[in-house]
Formats: sequence, structure tokens, C-alpha cells
Amino acid sequence: MLPVRSRPSFLALCLLLAACGGGGDGGGTTPPAPEACSVAAQNAWLATYFDDWYFWYRQAPRPDAAAYGSVQAYFEARRYTGSDAAFPADRWSYEQSTAEFNRTFGDGVTLGYGVAVTGVEADGDATRPLWVRYVDPGSPAEAAGVQRGDRVISLNGRAVEGLIATRDYSLLTAAQAGDTLTLGLRRAGTDRTVVLTAALYSLVPVPRVAVRETPGGRKLGLLQVQQMISQSLAPMDSAFAQFLAAGVNDLVLDLRYNGGGLVSTGGMLASYIAGSRAAGLAYARLVFNDKHAASNATYGFSQPAAALSLPRVYVLAGPRTCSASEQVIAGLRGAGIEVVLVGDTTCGKPVGFQPASNCGRTYSVVNFESVNQRGEGRYFDGLAAHCPVPEDFSVAQGSDADPLLAAAAQLADGGACPRAAPLDAPQVRRGAAAAVPGVMLAR
Repeated sequence: MLPVRSRPSFLALCLLLAACGGGGDGGGTTPPAPEACSVAAQNAWLATYFDDWYFWYRQAPRPDAAAYGSVQAYFEARRYTGSDAAFPADRWSYEQSTAEFNRTFGDGVTLGYGVAVTGVEADGDATRPLWVRYVDPGSPAEAAGVQRGDRVISLNGRAVEGLIATRDYSLLTAAQAGDTLTLGLRRAGTDRTVVLTAALYSLVPVPRVAVRETPGGRKLGLLQVQQMISQSLAPMDSAFAQFLAAGVNDLVLDLRYNGGGLVSTGGMLASYIAGSRAAGLAYARLVFNDKHAASNATYGFSQPAAALSLPRVYVLAGPRTCSASEQVIAGLRGAGIEVVLVGDTTCGKPVGFQPASNCGRTYSVVNFESVNQRGEGRYFDGLAAHCPVPEDFSVAQGSDADPLLAAAAQLADGGACPRAAPLDAPQVRRGAAAAVPGVMLAR
């Protein structure tokens, strides 16, 4: 979920979308942008914004804005610290450049190297290996031949043991196009060095669609969704049309690396699954603070032509299944659809934002919490897996050898959850809910 944007850009955003959970109720509006972008002016703007739109405005610290010499320091000082037993500390609110925000959620484009590693799974234990877990299609990493299952030995000449111990993976984030990253990799006992150059590339939010047959002869649809952005809508529609034509009996939805995105996109995904079974029901209700109760919004299930109307769905999940992807799980459950989680506990982010922009920065400040048709929410400890299965990063995600997919197929055939290796096995360790923003945008 994302934060409230400044009024002109936010309203323009709403005009492009079918639903938008924003607007004022007379209790206050997003403060006008300051005439100058000095630190003092920006901090004053943030103070007004936090006092009005922040979900935890009553409980959050209110330090003197004039006492801070940087906007980032003041932003951090305003975050809610967990003083209310009903809510943990705010680990989700964040800020970024407006250009980066617009690239991702407007154009579906990102800047980077395109390689993701198992930092959460290593969990600060330097004796554990660091694996490549995912490579973005069309990225510099893919072009250089980096693959899931490569073991990372060094980053820019630094041994990974120190990076794991400090949980510092910032070298994997590029500041600008043209930045370079030198990866020391090991595959099948052979070491090699790969130099990646950061570039802009288009996201592929639906990288895998397939129809498989289970050992018991059931037709299984497999859909991997990486980001809940508007660019995923067309390939999702095509995927469900393919599943419908194939007469699939069951669906496996791979959300293990889906950190979130738009509420409306997640709602459409859930609607393809639930179809007529959720007709007339709420997918999600967004609840704002008491100053903006009139902004509370309900997103209903729609009835797309290619909907499967399944009674259950198998979801591959883990600590990076976050925000809008967790909302899909909760929304389906609220409509009475059986959601069987395979893998690990999700990240635990039942709150979201609407984006607020000022002086070239976009602030994603928690504005609302999300509940389903039955009023269920506040799953801050994450959604637990019914069938705990560790990942094996040496095999391709979505292949027949993928242990999460194999477990889902076994369950679809009426079998029990397989006796997999313990979740603290050497190749992977159950990670705590990642202290990352996640994204659930009220659009």
C-alpha cells in the first residue's frame, strides 16, 4: 500500500483508475507544497502531514521539526514506535524519489541490476551461504547469465560473510544508471566474476503461466505474480483465459516474492480466482484514522469473464509475500474461499498508503489498515503456512523439482503435506518478517 500524494498528482492518479481510496472529509487535506524546498520548509510540511493523515498520529512522537537538520532524520523521528499494544512499531513508512515512484507504478520500469539474494533466509548468520534466489527477466543480471542457485561469494570485492552478519545488502541497489556491481559467484564448484552495469528495464510482473498435470492426473494451473502493478492486468487476464480453456481443476498462485502493489490489482487477481463465489462481497475495506473516516473505502470483488470460481487456491508464500499479496489471501478467505498456504509465514503488513509528493520526494506514510469481508485484519505476525516447506534454491522456481510446487500438487491430489526438510535446514532458514516497506497502494 502507498501513501497519500499531494493533492494535484493524487487526483490525477485517481482519474486513471477505477477505484481510489483517497480524498478529504473536511478534517484536513494534504498540505500545500511549500513555496521553497529548504529543509525547514519541508520539515514543516511533513509535520502538518503526519499530524493529519498518519494512521498513528495520536500515538506517534511529535518532535520539534525545527530541531532536525535533514528531512530524512525528521521523517524517521516521526515514525510510530509501538507504544500501543494493538499495533507494532511502524517498520513500513518510507520515502523515495518521485521519479523512482512514477517509474515503477506509472511506467512499470525499474532501475537496477536485477539480482535478488537470500538475505532474509541467511538471517544474519554468516555461516550460511548467500544464494541468488531470483533474477529479473530482461535485467542486466539475466543478460550476464546470472541464475537462481548461483552462490554469491563476494560483492564488489567484499566477502559476503561480513555483509550477512550486518544484514547490509545495499550494494545490490544502484543509485543511477551506469553504476556497476562486481559479483563473485560459484556454480557447480566453479567460481567466476560477473560485472553488472545498472540500467532501466521493464518489470515482468507475471513471469510464469503454465498448465501442469499432477501425479494424480489433475490439471493444475500455475501463475506466478511478482508485482501488483497495472502492467500485470493484461497478462493475468490472458493467463486465466488459458486456465479456463484448459479446464484446470486447481490453481497454484506463486506469491513467494511478491512484495505488494496496488489494492485494485490484487482485487482483480482475487476476482479471477473467486468469480461468482464472491459476487456482491467486499474484497477489502480500507480504514483511515478518525480525522479521515469519510475516506474509508470498500473494494468489491468483480466478475471478470475468465474467472475460475474456484472453491480453493494453493498459494506459495514466504517472508517476502507482503502487503497487497497478503491482502489477496485475506480477501479470498473473507469471501469463504479456502486458501492453502505452502512455504513459510508471510511478512505481516495489513496496512497501506496513498502517496504524498513534495519537493521531488514521495512519502509512503501508513494511512490506513485493511480488513476483509469478515472484518479480519491486523495479521502483523504474518499469515502462517498450512504446509511448511523450505525452498531449494538449487532448483528452478516453478519447475517440477520445486519443493513448494511439488507440495501443492500433492495436496491437490488429496495427499498430506510432505515431510520436508526442517525450515532451519542448511540450504534455507525461515526468516523473520522482513522489515521492509512492502507496497499496498490505495488505487
